[in-house]
Amino acid sequence: CDSTQVTIHITDTGMGIQPEDFPHIFKRFYRSDKAGTTRGFGLGLPIAQVIIELHNGTLEIESEPDKGTSAKITLPLVYTKQLSI
Repeated sequence: CDSTQVTIHITDTGMGIQPEDFPHIFKRFYRSDKAGTTRGFGLGLPIAQVIIELHNGTLEIESEPDKGTSAKITLPLVYTKQLSI
């Protein structure tokens, strides 16, 4: 990390993402669970990606089935000078 950006790492030890699903994880409403037994609407990662990109950041996902998933969020640091009135 340098003085122009901040990096956030988030890791879980869940079920991970299957390789065949990985190309689709940022598509709205995409669900790997075709039976519909897992909660959710398939919007979490697409919404997170849009918010992060609107802030000129990046979102990178790495995952291994049955071992978990890691997200790396990088955002620029913005210095805003406060005005004195």
